[in-house]
Amino acid sequence: MHRIVYLERESIVADVRRPTFPHHWQEHPCTLQAEVGQRLAGATIVIVNKLQIDAGLIAALPALQMIAVAATGTNNVDLDACRARGIVVTNIRGYAVHTVPEHVFTLLLALSRNLLAYRQSVATGRWQQAEQFCFFDHPIRDLHGMTLAIIGSGSLGSGVARLAEAFGMRVLRSERKDAATLRPGYTPFAEILREADVISLHCPLTSATRHLIGADELQAMKRSALLLNTARGGLVDEAALLAALREGRIAGAGFDVLSVEPPAAGNPLLAPELLALPNFLLTPHVAWASQPAMQALADQLTANLEAFARGEPQNRVA
Repeated sequence: MHRIVYLERESIVADVRRPTFPHHWQEHPCTLQAEVGQRLAGATIVIVNKLQIDAGLIAALPALQMIAVAATGTNNVDLDACRARGIVVTNIRGYAVHTVPEHVFTLLLALSRNLLAYRQSVATGRWQQAEQFCFFDHPIRDLHGMTLAIIGSGSLGSGVARLAEAFGMRVLRSERKDAATLRPGYTPFAEILREADVISLHCPLTSATRHLIGADELQAMKRSALLLNTARGGLVDEAALLAALREGRIAGAGFDVLSVEPPAAGNPLLAPELLALPNFLLTPHVAWASQPAMQALADQLTANLEAFARGEPQNRVA
């Protein structure tokens, strides 16, 4: 009988159906990293979201057979150590294909139309004091005709591209930064930095993509450009972004992720001066979290467990 331990049950708000095969189920609302080893003692299947499952922990869990990641990203799991042990690792795919692109465009529309700045102007009485029916304190830009560059070729980037085309935007798909050859339909990374009015990140966090956008890349972008990140915080050098926004090297940024979550004290993007700016929007990693998306995630999670128990693992990454 499998012993299933769910370490971060409160990380999704949905009905998680128990699998149909015989099992013992233990769940914890949340788990501290220091508690992981103790709670997984004797577990054959672990359900995890963002907690680290490293090689040392894997070595200390001889009964472990499967790691079911309740998310798409698996950078918190040592996949090489799992492959060496024959541990199956699965993830969740396609569940956020509507909710993440909608969040991207929520950030984009708010920034391009200066919604927060206008809201602040109304709150401080500017409209009430105007001599005509409106006032023009802040520039407003239409998405129609803008160039949107997407870094990342998965379903979320494709969903963003579909919405962008509906708005009349020109869409570029970025080739990998270190690519030796150019794939058909892709644009060189250096070129998208120069041409894009908006850059939206949708790639996984790996050793190759960490700080994909740093000081040099921000300097290469248009001063009128916007940077959106709903993927992983480590893709962007946060200190470099703070400097770029302070110095006006880019026009604005909309982020749903930070390099450490929940945020650690001292994160550059939590600076009060930055959070007060109308051209920087930060949301608490909720782009994926619509109710339909979370239920789809939960349903797929259970399906992954049942497929593994049948000997037919699906959504396998290791």
